[in-house]
Amino acid sequence: MTLPVWLRPWWPLFKRLHGLVTLLCGVLFRLVAPVLGDRGVPRAAAATSRQTAAAEPAAVTFHPGHPAATVARRPTPGNPADHWVFAEVEAVSVPETFTLEVRDGRITGDYGATITPGGRLDHETSTYFGVSDWKRHPLYLRPTLGEVEHLPGTALSLTTRGASSNYYHFLYDAIGRLGVLAESLPDARWETVVVPHQARYQKALLELAGVSGRYVEPRRGLTYRADRLLVPSNPNWHLEAPPATVEWLRAHLRPSAVPDLPRRLYLTRGSLPNTRRYVEEPALWPELERRGFHRLDAGTLTVQEQINVFANAEAIVAPHGAALTNMTFSPPGVKVLEMFPATYVHLGLWSIAQAIGADYRYLVADGVEQAGRRNKGVLDDVSIPVARVLAEVDALLG
Repeated sequence: MTLPVWLRPWWPLFKRLHGLVTLLCGVLFRLVAPVLGDRGVPRAAAATSRQTAAAEPAAVTFHPGHPAATVARRPTPGNPADHWVFAEVEAVSVPETFTLEVRDGRITGDYGATITPGGRLDHETSTYFGVSDWKRHPLYLRPTLGEVEHLPGTALSLTTRGASSNYYHFLYDAIGRLGVLAESLPDARWETVVVPHQARYQKALLELAGVSGRYVEPRRGLTYRADRLLVPSNPNWHLEAPPATVEWLRAHLRPSAVPDLPRRLYLTRGSLPNTRRYVEEPALWPELERRGFHRLDAGTLTVQEQINVFANAEAIVAPHGAALTNMTFSPPGVKVLEMFPATYVHLGLWSIAQAIGADYRYLVADGVEQAGRRNKGVLDDVSIPVARVLAEVDALLG
């Protein structure tokens, strides 16, 4: 749910209250869990999947993939120069990858929380936005896990936070986990896949990635219990766009040969307020058109069409938004200008640019965002004078 504009200043307070309510509800609901059987919330948790496997070795197996690594980041040019969000990231830690195999395992909610037969929450494969303490996980806002549906045989879970309604998270946090599965359990077979698949782009990406089996839709208030549950780790926990994930996506989601595609793209977010649109777009667009740009609403294209267009791009200008996720398929050296409001400078798409070797630069609107208060204006519109944008575009095109 998106808060109305007038309530957004109160979001930090709402977030703290939400965490406190979750904590208190969890204490009560864990007390009654033993009498509810499969429907009871998990009574304990393990911070890491290795700990989960060690605690229940008869039911849980940890299949390792790539070890943890540190990835260096290249310096990033932009305006204003040395913006503190970019300047503070010289390297990122990419966690180890693995697949967790759980016999008689449960997967619950649209956030894909993993629960063992011993009633233990595996926190590492059940992460939720901004939740580091398992006792504050949103599954504890409900007294039970809801209806429990049995899945015979082996079920593969590609469910994770954000993947049910966001193109970026579905591509990187759901589809990207197929690369983890391939490296940690290459001979895996399954009959059922627990994955969001109602949206057109979700079905298309699953088909393009070659995901077989019967799809079942995750949702809050519903738990699936599988004879054998496979849960690949999420390689994109902190939106790092790990190079291995980017390489897997580029190798398995290939462009088609289509002639006469545009080479310079401007990604529009429309004209509705409070959607992170670029406010001065009507004045900017004629100038970009004179420079050979094509205005693109990526949501009007099929997934294959998006892959094709971005694979052909030589330059991309856009306010920060999920459409830039398709930069994943662009050639190394593609020129990218990403625009931000002062109150929301986010590095998720910059991480993709780093991984593909893009010629990337940022442009942040005037204003002050204090260190430690990042991402408070998640839907704030981008308002930057056209002259500033054109100066950066011309510098980018060189």
